[in-house]
Amino acid sequence: MTTAPGLRDRKKAATRAALAAATAELAREHGLHTVTADAIAARAGVSTRTFHNYFASKEDAVLVYLESRVEEWLDLLRDRPAGEHIMDSLLTVALEIVRNTDWPFDEIVACITLLEESNVLLSRQIEVERRSSQLLVEIIAERTGTDPASDVYPSLLNYAAMGAMRAAMETYMCGSTDRPVEDLIRDAFTHLRRGFP
Repeated sequence: MTTAPGLRDRKKAATRAALAAATAELAREHGLHTVTADAIAARAGVSTRTFHNYFASKEDAVLVYLESRVEEWLDLLRDRPAGEHIMDSLLTVALEIVRNTDWPFDEIVACITLLEESNVLLSRQIEVERRSSQLLVEIIAERTGTDPASDVYPSLLNYAAMGAMRAAMETYMCGSTDRPVEDLIRDAFTHLRRGFP
């Protein structure tokens, strides 16, 4: 009896996701440079050979983990109420990113830091960011009734919102404040909505 292709594909996707998540967890706990394929496979409950069947390197697995998180965040934005102001939608999604226990915030930050320090996947990281940014622009354009090909607004809002998120995260990560990251994100978006003097 052969396994249906749909089920086989789902199992492969689940294994790939489990390996990527295990890599992210171990990278946060021990630093990516100390993580081995054996340790990743053990954490995911598969063989080391299975890890190598899915990923060329541990950096590749970390990048896949981040890609999957970005896809989920974009889905969150797509699912926001149609009548909600786009800035409210973006703020809600930003807060969900740092609150959701399915996406440990310190794990995400650690993965981003690791990739920024690695030259191995720099070109792929840039491509992922470019593709994610384009998808976000398209979602913003659809929700605001604008044309990204001729209107600067969706692209501008994308860069502004991502800049606000990054500013809040960097302030939090530098350790100079004991304020929750959620408060910093709210402050950043409040400044955006008020404009700059």
